[in-house]
Amino acid sequence: MSALSANLALPFTGIFISLAVFLFGQFLFKKSGGFFLFHPLLVGSVTGILLLVIWGKLGHMTTAAVYDKYFLPGGNIINWFLQPATIAFAIPLYKRNDVVKKYWKEIILALVAGSFIAMFAILAVAKLLGLSRATTIAMLPQAATLAIATQITTSLGGQAAITSLACILNAVIIYAAGDILIKAFRLDKSDIGLGLGLGTAGHTVGSAKGVELGSVQGAMASIAVVIIGLIMNFIVPIFVNMFM
Repeated sequence: MSALSANLALPFTGIFISLAVFLFGQFLFKKSGGFFLFHPLLVGSVTGILLLVIWGKLGHMTTAAVYDKYFLPGGNIINWFLQPATIAFAIPLYKRNDVVKKYWKEIILALVAGSFIAMFAILAVAKLLGLSRATTIAMLPQAATLAIATQITTSLGGQAAITSLACILNAVIIYAAGDILIKAFRLDKSDIGLGLGLGTAGHTVGSAKGVELGSVQGAMASIAVVIIGLIMNFIVPIFVNMFM
């Protein structure tokens, strides 16, 4: 085993790479004045991929082998925090549960209807572009947060890497261009609707944006993340069996 391969297999290496590329993204994001293409999630993902590819070339390993060594056990430790981070969004939801209790029927109906509309739109675009079945399946659960969406994709035989990319791009666009989209489409007329939209389209990052805008928006974004995750677990398999 080469020195590069041995070092990559160390838990500290995977953790260090994950943190380093994210901090690099944060640095660029601040220096650029918040330019959305320099969002830490996007920069970190691209930089991390390039780093692993270069590592593989230098160590005479395939990219898949490099990724496996990076992910287990180091990178997987970072990945583990996705689950508790998602659950933590129950806190703002609990603080504004009065709104949830009052409008729970409207909230669930809106999220279910929006989910089906989004999946039909994804299917139409996929057919127009001639995408494969595995790729199309990978795009369907992107309304769910990353930790949930990738599990749905994997269970249905889709490509989890594409799902991850779709979820990350959604989050980056919503966080970076959120204010522009809100003004352009006049989404600020309803705090509840705005929060649900941010949580559905931007996942946990969109929820963070909702918290910045207000307590109601933050609570609604949080409940959107939770409910959409549950909805996608049920309706994506049904959708795939019926229409694909």
